[in-house]
Amino acid sequence: MTATTIKTFGYGRVSSKDQNEARQLESFKELGIDDRDTFIDKQSGKDFNRPRYQALKQVLRKGDIVYIHSLDRLGRNKQMILDEWNEITKVIGADIIVLDMPLLDTTKHKDSLGTFISDLVLQILSWIAQDERERINKRQAEGIEAAVKNGVKFGRPKTEFPEGFTEVYARWKKGEITAVKAMNELELKKTTFYKLVDDYQKGKALDQ
Repeated sequence: MTATTIKTFGYGRVSSKDQNEARQLESFKELGIDDRDTFIDKQSGKDFNRPRYQALKQVLRKGDIVYIHSLDRLGRNKQMILDEWNEITKVIGADIIVLDMPLLDTTKHKDSLGTFISDLVLQILSWIAQDERERINKRQAEGIEAAVKNGVKFGRPKTEFPEGFTEVYARWKKGEITAVKAMNELELKKTTFYKLVDDYQKGKALDQ
């Protein structure tokens, strides 16, 4: 009977498309993990509804190893982290190694004391990850509140219409001039013209 081949995978996450995952990718390459076995999500860690993470779980088999750069790359919600950790290690039967926290290595410490220590460390670190996220959210909310009090306006900026727009719009609606003529008079591109028309008409509807 052919022995089951143990595979190693890397899972990384950055919070947005603007952030760089290079440091996490470099860690996986140094471990010899193939690019096709590396899964990176570019979205928030608030939950586990992430396409690449779910794809990783689909290919994970008993005995496989998942490397994670740090626990907060897995997630930021304490209970969800614990639930996913247990599903991977106990239900699927794969191992997890957190690179920046050697104690979180389920390939080691298989005895009861080692397992207890690993579980305790996981509980503490997952709580820290959630606490940090909650503090960040609180600081953001406080910053927005302070900015609003100081007159900073958030949301979509108010549409600015070019000089003479109302008059040209009225002539165009009456059929006195073509849309192309209206665009030329206002020096607007087609997409901008129709966007302004849409915003203007919505504004008129709200005023009625």
